Amino acid sequence: MHSRYVSGFTLIEVLVAVFVLAVGVMGALAAQTVALRTRHESALMSHGVQLATSFADRMRANSAQMRVPDAVNPYLRIDYDAASDGAPDAPAQPCQYRAPCDSAAMASFDTYELQRELHAAFPAPRLLVCRDAVMWSEAEDSLSWDCTGGAADPVVIKLGWRLRPSGEGAEAAHVPIVAILVSGDPA
Repeated sequence: MHSRYVSGFTLIEVLVAVFVLAVGVMGALAAQTVALRTRHESALMSHGVQLATSFADRMRANSAQMRVPDAVNPYLRIDYDAASDGAPDAPAQPCQYRAPCDSAAMASFDTYELQRELHAAFPAPRLLVCRDAVMWSEAEDSLSWDCTGGAADPVVIKLGWRLRPSGEGAEAAHVPIVAILVSGDPA
């Protein structure tokens, strides 16, 4: 009698191949998820830099308000936190479509427009305009919300938003992500 050997795959070989394929697919999905999150964070960063830079230009253009003392400068009183302040209220005098506005009304309108855009486009944004000679916190190794406030310190726009939590039950990070120098020499 002659015995025949049938060649083919055993059930164990098929299961191992399916397992290896599943691990590869899961790795690809994880990489895709990380890439999408990174793209979203990069888009927010780019938009934040554009908004802060545009606002700095508006502040520089409104030189009448930038020359008033710090205590009454409407730009240096901005500390907006959308999580606690909510949506911004429209200014009493909208300065658009050739509406006549003085420099104080223009400052109010500029601030409203920025806060409105931040509220619409960012997760729990915070905006702070202050005088700060030391923007970087060595202890936290990041930008800091604290401001030195010296009369000779440069004017800085600080912008941040909630980042994703780092773990289960962790509070989302809320640190400045963008800091734009408006006037003065960098420290």
